[in-house]
Amino acid sequence: MKSFFLHHFSLLLLSLSTIFSSSAIAFDYADALSKSLLYFEAQRSGRLPYNQRVSWRDHSGLTDGLEEGVDLVGGYYDAGDHVKFGLPMAFTVTMLSWSVIEYGEEISYVGEIEHAFEAIKWGTDYFIKAHTSPNVLWAEVGDGDTDHYCWQRPEDMTTSRRSFKIDENNPGSDLAGETAAAMAAASIVFRKSNPHYSHLLLHHAQQLFEFGDKYRGKYDKSVGVVKNYYASVSGYEDELLWAALWLYKATDKEDYLEYVINKANSFGGIGWAITEFSWDVKFAGLQIIASKILQETKHKKHSYIQEQYRSKAEHYICSCLNKNNGTTNVDRTPGGLLYVRQWNNMQYVSTAAFLLTFYSDFLKNFDQKIVCHGGIVDHEELFNFAKSQVDYILGSNPKNMSYLVGFGPKYPKRVHHRGASIVSYRENKGFIGCTQGYDYWYNKNGPNPNVLIGAIVGGPDNQDEFNDDRANYVQTEACTYNTAPLVGIFAKLNFLSS
Repeated sequence: MKSFFLHHFSLLLLSLSTIFSSSAIAFDYADALSKSLLYFEAQRSGRLPYNQRVSWRDHSGLTDGLEEGVDLVGGYYDAGDHVKFGLPMAFTVTMLSWSVIEYGEEISYVGEIEHAFEAIKWGTDYFIKAHTSPNVLWAEVGDGDTDHYCWQRPEDMTTSRRSFKIDENNPGSDLAGETAAAMAAASIVFRKSNPHYSHLLLHHAQQLFEFGDKYRGKYDKSVGVVKNYYASVSGYEDELLWAALWLYKATDKEDYLEYVINKANSFGGIGWAITEFSWDVKFAGLQIIASKILQETKHKKHSYIQEQYRSKAEHYICSCLNKNNGTTNVDRTPGGLLYVRQWNNMQYVSTAAFLLTFYSDFLKNFDQKIVCHGGIVDHEELFNFAKSQVDYILGSNPKNMSYLVGFGPKYPKRVHHRGASIVSYRENKGFIGCTQGYDYWYNKNGPNPNVLIGAIVGGPDNQDEFNDDRANYVQTEACTYNTAPLVGIFAKLNFLSS
């Protein structure tokens, strides 16, 4: 009798595991892609266009820059508040552009390429405005301290919209570098569909790089109000190398590649072995792109530098795969999610998934493998691990929770986001004051009245636990740079599964 029950119990477990594993590969990646692009429309600042699809949003920030006599209307709110922070916004646009450059055909296959173009252009249009002269770039609109005092819809904003800039006397090479990278990458995206715009972006990118390189300094030293929110911990060397690399990709001018080679050592490009890639720390992305570019036959004379860039790139890859020696592996939750740190961990998961997918393509195209301390890795193992991270985000996890808002049957309902958590301005135009939002909306137990479709929240803790609470901003706040790296991967996964 006991063996009979054991036999049937084992069959039940087998069938459950089959269901779980099949569900892990049955995601609608096309739907995930469409929703991820929709999210950027919810984050828009400025005058919304006639084809705006997120109908619970309306115009906001229409006087941005007015105090300083400059037009800074437009751009993106980075997260659940209403400050326009230049550095994470630029990184978001760089990653959206990179997604289109690598996986544009797969995005087109789903019919989403125009929405991808629009998401990028909403950012680059703003950067053009913010770059008011060769050596001036407006870095931020609003400030976090006064903004966080209020819980309001962006349409009702009463907080300070003071603007802050970097210039020759107040340098910000990291911000100038990342904005140059974003515009250079976007210039590649628009080269065929909008050549005039592409040329304009490239012109700005080259000027910004020159400005950042000539007047060196960290932007958070010049713009003190950003320190508590987006401090540049990694410094500016990674952004200058990153910008030069994107300018090389956009122009094919050897000067930019020489910069990446000549400063590889002094700027840490071949010195820093890093286990994260983010809006602040670009080294891993830089090392991975440099490895691919310098692998090309025409760059064989630089093979010694290429090997050093590649060594650091593969340190990052092996760390993600848990195949490095010692303590340099990235931690994982019991459910298998990469875990870098408590606050908004999903940003590191989405960037890792992108870099691993990109490097998997590179290994496949050159018929190569990686030698990690823990064994040899081929392109398939690398891609499968990247896919496992994406699938975890979409619901293949211990909570069966999708961390992409609006995707699947179970997702966060109380996202820490002012606009989403308060009744839509289009439904109720009555003014909601600064503290009124806290009194009536922030502390409500119910789900947000507006679904922030396509947002990727901060995600679970190191034990796969997630508390869907508006006040739990560490886990429930979403950011543009969480979603941006996944746009291309969703498209690729959909293409492979269709």
